[in-house]
Amino acid sequence: MAFGGLDKHANGQPMAEINMTPLIDVMLVLLVIFIITAPLFTHAIRLDLPKVSSQPARETPQTITLSIDDTGKLYWNDTLIGVEQMRARFVEAGRAAQKPELHLRASSATRYDVIAQVMGAAQQAGIERIGFVTQPAQPEAPSPAR
Repeated sequence: MAFGGLDKHANGQPMAEINMTPLIDVMLVLLVIFIITAPLFTHAIRLDLPKVSSQPARETPQTITLSIDDTGKLYWNDTLIGVEQMRARFVEAGRAAQKPELHLRASSATRYDVIAQVMGAAQQAGIERIGFVTQPAQPEAPSPAR
């Protein structure tokens, strides 16, 4: 018997052997679970991350340059405008036969919610192409040899 205790021939001695069957069953179940779930842990998400250096974007007559400074002020082609004026201009540009491309230039200290509002307004107006303007990385000057 596995648990003993009811055997008449045991002479009242405790059973000295360990039943390994439940331990082996649990280990096999865990092994199967790990075999099934292991491929899920190695799944990677592919992202197209922006490159540090890029080619200058071509300016076309249908390009809108919208700049946002540190305080959240908006500049439409270097002219200061308000949020409602920006929305009206986006709607007007979205109605054009050839949709313009929006070049969004934001300061590194600009709050994300301002950028999200601008992108949302552009999308609602039907502008589909939005590009982020960045400064090219400055190459490090070589240190003088000693």
